[in-house]
Amino acid sequence: MSDEKKERVGIVGVGRMGLAMLKHLVRHGHHVTACDLDPKQLDKAREAGAATVTTPAEVARAASFVIIGVGYDDEVNEVVLGANGLLADLAPGSIIAVSSTAKPDTVRALDQRTRTQGVDVLDAPICRGRFAADDGTLLAMVGGKPDVVERGRAVYRCFCSDYVHLGDVGHGQVGKAMNNLLLWINAVGLIEAGRLAESTGIDLGKLREALLMSSGASDALKEWDMITFTWALKDMQIVADMTDRAGLSLPITGAIKELVKDARRIKATSAPKWTAT
Repeated sequence: MSDEKKERVGIVGVGRMGLAMLKHLVRHGHHVTACDLDPKQLDKAREAGAATVTTPAEVARAASFVIIGVGYDDEVNEVVLGANGLLADLAPGSIIAVSSTAKPDTVRALDQRTRTQGVDVLDAPICRGRFAADDGTLLAMVGGKPDVVERGRAVYRCFCSDYVHLGDVGHGQVGKAMNNLLLWINAVGLIEAGRLAESTGIDLGKLREALLMSSGASDALKEWDMITFTWALKDMQIVADMTDRAGLSLPITGAIKELVKDARRIKATSAPKWTAT
């Protein structure tokens, strides 16, 4: 795509993930405008080649495609609908891409609201974590209208090696929620399996090598050193909200929601030594 046809991209939220994504966008020739509450992160964005502003409204005036990478649903809503939010200043035909992990209903409601002003939502949470962001090998699970999804593909290919269209707005977040549910089921299971195995005196490092060749393998086991449980409770609260809305009884899911509350401390202080040599 020629420079004159490239999207003018905005990013609201240039923390650990957003800043890495921004660097790839700049490297691919996009004009990028960044916004963040942390002046230090804005300094880093400016050093990486982006223009910087202090409100989402200013991003909207500079961009035709805005990526949101803030932490929580209420922050997503404030970025889009707040007094200095995106929607009042985005031109018709623009796209708001929600790459935050949020409730499916949150992005569906935003899409209904933004369409009244000719702005589409791309539901585009990202997977694989910070090191994949650095390498440009993230996975985006996306939901939206086909034409919006295709416009998004041209932007997200700058930092994603995989970009999967799962359906309508909201389905991207459903995909991310299911991914995270399975991640935390595996990660909690590794704490319990590790404790049981350690009680026998087995070498956990050798056991891990064997499990990675067998049906006990998982990305959680493969990447055990990078598992922190930092966002686990938020992820499970999203899943619990979905469960309640669906009227389903999912006892394993409910148990994992409770178990991750203590798993962050366990992982930081007394986790099984799966990668010990």
